[in-house]
Amino acid sequence: MPSFEVFPITSATEQEMFINVPWVVYANDPNWVPPLRSDVEKKFQPENPFFQYGRLKQFIAISRGTAIGRIVAAVNDRLVEREGKAIGIFGFFECVNDFEVAKALFEAAEDWLRSQEITEIRGPIDLSTHNNCLFLIDGFDSPPMVMMPYNPPYYLTFMEQLGWTKAKDAYAYDFPLDKPLSPEFEKGYKIACKSGVTFRPLRTKGEEFEQDCISLYHLFTKAFENNWSSTPRTQEEFLEEARSLQDLVDPDVFPVAEYNGEMIGFWMGLPDYNIPLKYVNGRLNWVGILKFLWYRRQINQGRVIAICSLPEFQRKLVPLGLIYLGLQGGIKKGKPYKRAELSWVYEDNDRSRKLIEASGGKIYKTYRMYEKSL
Repeated sequence: MPSFEVFPITSATEQEMFINVPWVVYANDPNWVPPLRSDVEKKFQPENPFFQYGRLKQFIAISRGTAIGRIVAAVNDRLVEREGKAIGIFGFFECVNDFEVAKALFEAAEDWLRSQEITEIRGPIDLSTHNNCLFLIDGFDSPPMVMMPYNPPYYLTFMEQLGWTKAKDAYAYDFPLDKPLSPEFEKGYKIACKSGVTFRPLRTKGEEFEQDCISLYHLFTKAFENNWSSTPRTQEEFLEEARSLQDLVDPDVFPVAEYNGEMIGFWMGLPDYNIPLKYVNGRLNWVGILKFLWYRRQINQGRVIAICSLPEFQRKLVPLGLIYLGLQGGIKKGKPYKRAELSWVYEDNDRSRKLIEASGGKIYKTYRMYEKSL
């Protein structure tokens, strides 16, 4: 008889146990960075816009009164409509190193998805690729940067044993900031300027911040509308996340490009706030805030989340100009950054990969999305 039980969440107590599973799984992992518990809790509250276009079921595995595993099965109707097939997703998967527990969790998720008339499942996706997604499959020797996934290596064995197949890989690139950038990037910046493109830092205060974020939303939605396995966010969803990051933005590593007063490109960089978050242990109470403020002084690296330019401005070398300004901002006098990560980039995004590699980026972590027929 199994020494554990898997069942759906039905109470506040079980929800608390669900939230706590990662603290059990990663108890002895020095590279794990605890998520903010409040951020995870918000995903399952009725106010989450996901429930306007999707549905989900949470499951936990309990052994001797302790939650040792969890999974969420979900149907994002926008994704079903976009891909034209009955596809479901799994996410929020965490599990101790016990294959039988993992198997039981996936079976529960798959059974629920079948009851929703789903015939194919993909993941990990925490409700949307705009949230946490992907499994790390290579590069376990260092902590994840801000807003990037992390998991134990044995998850890959679980997926293989359970019959999952690779859907797509993605890469994280490492940028050392102590090496000079090719002169072609400064040349590209100057050519873009001569073409009438202007560059400036993102504005981070008051109404100007809101205006810039609305421009970012429209540009982001237009530029990435065909991203694989992704569906557009509403403007309010985008702005809510932007406001949560407002105080964390370093304008020197977040340049935007404009043409005739319209935003046409951006380099979205953030300091690696996972460094202080590691000491907060998932709670930003007054003690956690004090720890965050203290340890943020240790930040010496950053993550580039996206480099974006409308297609018609790529001929004006706007991407090269943004890379030039973003990296120049990172090595500006007084800045603490020693390295940067650009992540994630899908393996078949040849145009972006060539540009990143030409600027000196080297792959140092690999991630994978899985699929399976039900």
